[in-house]
Amino acid sequence: MALKIVYPVCCGIDVHKTFIVACIASTNSQGVTTYKRHRFSAFTKGLNELSQWLCENDCKDVCMESTGKYWIPVFNILEHSCNITLAHPKYVKAIRGKKTDKKDAQWIADLFKHDLVAGSFMPPLPIRQLRDLMRYRFKLTNFSSSEKNRLQNSLTVSNIQLGNVVSDTFGKSSMNIIDKLLDNPLDTSFDIEPLIHGSMKGKLPELELAIEGAITPEQAGTIKVIKQHYEDLESRKADLEAIILSLAESYSEEINLILTVPSFKNLFSAIAVVSEIGVNMDVFPTAKHLCSWAGLTPTNNESAGKKKSVRISRAGCYIKPLLVQCATAVVKSEKHPEIRNRYLQLKKRRGHKRAIIAIARMLLTAIYHILKNKEPYNPDLYKTSDVRPVNREITVEQAILLAQAQGYRIMTVAT
Repeated sequence: MALKIVYPVCCGIDVHKTFIVACIASTNSQGVTTYKRHRFSAFTKGLNELSQWLCENDCKDVCMESTGKYWIPVFNILEHSCNITLAHPKYVKAIRGKKTDKKDAQWIADLFKHDLVAGSFMPPLPIRQLRDLMRYRFKLTNFSSSEKNRLQNSLTVSNIQLGNVVSDTFGKSSMNIIDKLLDNPLDTSFDIEPLIHGSMKGKLPELELAIEGAITPEQAGTIKVIKQHYEDLESRKADLEAIILSLAESYSEEINLILTVPSFKNLFSAIAVVSEIGVNMDVFPTAKHLCSWAGLTPTNNESAGKKKSVRISRAGCYIKPLLVQCATAVVKSEKHPEIRNRYLQLKKRRGHKRAIIAIARMLLTAIYHILKNKEPYNPDLYKTSDVRPVNREITVEQAILLAQAQGYRIMTVAT
């Protein structure tokens, strides 16, 4: 039985850095497919010629693989005139030994005409722009953290033990002390009382001992460079956040709804979620599809009746760490027993790591329904779901397992 032709006229595009190869597959009523191939430049003029060529051949359905960042200009130009399916390279990989640029484009077209290519989720252009900005902010945050660690390591090498006395080495009082040390690295006998404030004055003896180190001129120069780089990163991050906030004003309603979810108290955490999954949940049929897209569900790996590794996938490399961080914070709080109790139950059976992933999936599921129904987080829905029905009937074996899960030891009584 032949495969069904879903797209009688479609195009497969093989994207490269400097050129693009497109192949239009046209299938007639007898099931015979003819191909038209053309190579275009990756410049804007070539991409406009590609759009015009597709319109002349009455081709509205296009499939291409996501190659680095090179697919983005192609997607931006064809987005308004074609229905684009963006495919992961592993789903459209050509057969080894029969791989050329022209054959790659034809292979993509052949797969796509039978609807055998799973398309990637692509939010609208404003969401994609917000996503790029938030991911850049994530990079800047990582750079800042690296510089903070590097500065702390430099102080440790010089035996400046401020980190053992103060809770935040980069606090106002600590930075005043560090600036004073860098002015004259060889002099550590200065009076530090005018440099500190608040509760730090109670730690004055410990601070005096903590700064009795030996900073060499070379080490002081290094610390100055690190400190300046850190301050520059923080300044650029503040500029970027101003742009993000102006762009996120259009989604203030959805952001405020996400802020009602436990552990989502930071505005940029809510913006990060919106930038990754968008605000229209109709693109995901169910919450399970969203969780699978975010890499929070076990993978399917079974062969010959044997189940192999079912670890979560590598998908969601930006949203998954955020959800795991929020889940780790919320399970430590007593303010949300519906989540903490769920975590403790799973931890007994599956361990901490799997329980945290389950809580992260629970938070993402809540966000899905919040955005879909436009309603704030309701903890009562989760509290009632933990209560087992009164009229539920279970077997003796299930009752034994349930008692063991609650910590009871089963004893056999002789009759």
